[in-house]
Amino acid sequence: MKLAFAGTPEFARVALEAIAAAGFEIVLVLTQPDRPAGRGMKLQASPVKQFAVARGWPVAQPRSLRLDGKYPEDAAAAREAIEAAGADVMVVAAYGLILPQWVLDAPRLGCLNIHASLLPRWRGAAPIHRAIEAGDARTGVTIMQMDAGLDTGDMLLREALDIGDDTTARLHDRLAEMGGRMIVEALRQAETGALRPEPQPAEGVTYAHKIEKAEAHIDWSLDAGTLARRVRAFDPFPGASSLLDGETIKFWAAEARSGGTGAAPGTVVAVTPSGIEVAAKDSVLRATELQRAGGKRLAVADFLRGFDVKTGQVFG
Repeated sequence: MKLAFAGTPEFARVALEAIAAAGFEIVLVLTQPDRPAGRGMKLQASPVKQFAVARGWPVAQPRSLRLDGKYPEDAAAAREAIEAAGADVMVVAAYGLILPQWVLDAPRLGCLNIHASLLPRWRGAAPIHRAIEAGDARTGVTIMQMDAGLDTGDMLLREALDIGDDTTARLHDRLAEMGGRMIVEALRQAETGALRPEPQPAEGVTYAHKIEKAEAHIDWSLDAGTLARRVRAFDPFPGASSLLDGETIKFWAAEARSGGTGAAPGTVVAVTPSGIEVAAKDSVLRATELQRAGGKRLAVADFLRGFDVKTGQVFG
């Protein structure tokens, strides 16, 4: 079975590696164009492109796949490459471009998507972050037959796992491994005709909107449980942050403690080598790992050696 692959970040690279290790023939890889990255803002290839180039697979990087869109020449070239590849199926994982109907129809078996949630919960761009932020106990991976809607296609395989106290970074890695294993199983079933599509239920639909940098600012008027989940959800991006004496401080690890202090939200109520406690709504957020602008992530004891925090100061 010939396979095309469309994906961009590390989550997709893990799946591509699993597919390759399983022995499937990869005839074309689509990924986003190289982007400026790092301190020097030099153009950098995506993890998927780096993996594909190292193995000598053909790579296409259209800016758009819409033949009537802003970059019709890119779309036309991609269409030529897809048709020439003659893939039986296309696997899609965190690609970042909308697939128009002509792409969905090109492979004989259509396009299979690896989605990091238990559909129909958390359709959209940021399912891992939003599941943690919302306090979901479980999430998982759904292998889906793609259609023209936003993550609305029939489910092919679905597997759950417990979130626990994972950050987005840790949960991403667990789900990436799961997605790689599941897509290999789906492809093997597709070869034998064993896949049984199941329509998504109409109930329980939620949308995981893209994470915006503005969400990183800590709103101390919220309860500490919500804030602790956001700290985990926004690790590694964009990183929950708050200002103290005009300096941005990022919060990388924190826990909620019940019980109000009577202090205004954002007020530092206790400072110890094991944690800085800050008043929130009817509760306290105890931060245990922090970072100054331009510095490293540090446990509180190490952080306090280079940055003096006193009881009564106010985060804003």
